[in-house]
Amino acid sequence: MVICMVLLACKEETAMVQNLILLKNIPQETWQTLAGKKIYFGHQSVGYNIIDGVKAIMREDPDIKLNIVKTSDPSVITHGAFVHSEIGNNTDPQSKIESFEQVMGSGMGEKVDIAFFKFCYVDIDPQMDIQTIFSRYKDSITQLREKYPHVKFIHITVPLEGEIVTWKVRINRLLGRVQLWDHTKNIKRNEYNDLLRKEYAGKEPIYDLAELESTYPDGKRCAFMNSGRQYYSLVAKYTFDGGHLNELGKKRAAENLLLTLISTM
Repeated sequence: MVICMVLLACKEETAMVQNLILLKNIPQETWQTLAGKKIYFGHQSVGYNIIDGVKAIMREDPDIKLNIVKTSDPSVITHGAFVHSEIGNNTDPQSKIESFEQVMGSGMGEKVDIAFFKFCYVDIDPQMDIQTIFSRYKDSITQLREKYPHVKFIHITVPLEGEIVTWKVRINRLLGRVQLWDHTKNIKRNEYNDLLRKEYAGKEPIYDLAELESTYPDGKRCAFMNSGRQYYSLVAKYTFDGGHLNELGKKRAAENLLLTLISTM
């Protein structure tokens, strides 16, 4: 057992090193070009996790010098900047779509080169009509793209939740005191993400947050079956509470965001 654990740890460490090498291989000139872009990111709590991850990577790599500013005021954007702010209310995806539209309409749409926003995992519940939510999102992005043709919009998959299984949970399950974890919400999130990928994959940039959240460092996926179909959930080692990202999760999410941003240039 100890040997297996050591081998797994080595394999995961190797995968993480490979991700960092990928970032290290990006020329300094590319990072300078990205730093000169004006970027807006609307989010809530997991968004702060991702921003923290970007800052952590910047501390480790002096070539990455993004000017990260928390604001929704376009008047402060005079040079290249990665601005971000909270949008909408959690559990209400419609409010986040409307808030993003309002921010873009406040002058942000004329200022930025790249814009995107994300839903939170708490925005999706089992009772929601996923097709209706996605259609509203799609219509909004279509209208914004027509209004701001110079802006590159990035699409983001809905983040997932994961189960943190402690020794107490295992014992209580053996004793029949705790029910199996409810995957219903993650099923709905997966369904939304499938719609988003089907619509935009290969056509417009996608920051697939759900995919990276559900992928172990060794490339395997954290998956479960329901009614004969496979769905995905958040890898437990990327989170401290089952939804928000810990230091490892923040860094992996930030790496992928930076690579996505570069791909849009």
